[in-house]
Amino acid sequence: MDIDKPENAGTSRRGLLKCMAWAGTGIIWTVAGGVPRGLGLGEAFAAPAADGFTFVQISDSHIGFNKEANPDTNATFQAALDRITKLPKQPAMVLHTGDVTHLSKPEEFDTAAQILKSVKQDIHYVPGEHDVIGDDGKQFFERFAPNLKTGGWYSFDQGGVHFVGMVNVLTFETAKAGGFGAEQLEWLDKDLKGRTASTPIVVFTHVPMWPIYPQWGWATEDAPQALSYLKRFGSVTVLNGHIHQVVQKVEGNVSYQTAMSTAFPQPAAGEGPSPGPMKVPADKLRSVLGIREIDIVPAKAAAISDVTLA
Repeated sequence: MDIDKPENAGTSRRGLLKCMAWAGTGIIWTVAGGVPRGLGLGEAFAAPAADGFTFVQISDSHIGFNKEANPDTNATFQAALDRITKLPKQPAMVLHTGDVTHLSKPEEFDTAAQILKSVKQDIHYVPGEHDVIGDDGKQFFERFAPNLKTGGWYSFDQGGVHFVGMVNVLTFETAKAGGFGAEQLEWLDKDLKGRTASTPIVVFTHVPMWPIYPQWGWATEDAPQALSYLKRFGSVTVLNGHIHQVVQKVEGNVSYQTAMSTAFPQPAAGEGPSPGPMKVPADKLRSVLGIREIDIVPAKAAAISDVTLA
């Protein structure tokens, strides 16, 4: 599907999202004035390196999963990390937006930690629901965020951008959806106070903060409260994983971006009885797995590139 041709001018929003999710090529999203414009990877990679900094998002590694949809998630995870070393502009850091492991087993965390040693940049993590099975994330936080004094949420500043890592999976098993909880929301309110409205904000979490498909748990119940604290900022980018495909939405000052998995794809919202690992032909698998590169340039819109493993 070529969404730029006139004959496709009537393409439905659902069709567009499906096309984005399965295109198999990287897409650069430049958001200006609330309007996203897609660029091909070749066009974006040919552009001169801009002043500013780049970071990479990886998500949903599911180390330990070995079913038909991908019998070797270790290999595809390593391929994703190898892809980072080949980027034209090396990133300042890496964000992992959850589901590092599939079943929160010690050996899965061991394997993931070993593979992640190949990353030379600092990695900032938030957990997915698969990382907190049985122990509310005790193993996850001990390994990937040992110095946190909160319930797993935190913030930091990089290059004039304020990054906020939030946890919305600790109630997932009972709520069947994401949720932050009162304590974390109070922390967020305090964390953002005193920052000027011109400060760019990047929030990264696991479950989407906008209701993509609540029937499948693709939503965060108390996200509206969190977003109320963010509405005064001129530029807010929300990054998440969980749904294993690229879907985006711009709403006012907030750009929502979901990411591909490094393990296996899932069906588009509502296509089938439920979410879950989806088998594709072996020669197509790496075209629906990948990483995300985000280039931050002062006083300009962020360029977002989804890079497949193909």
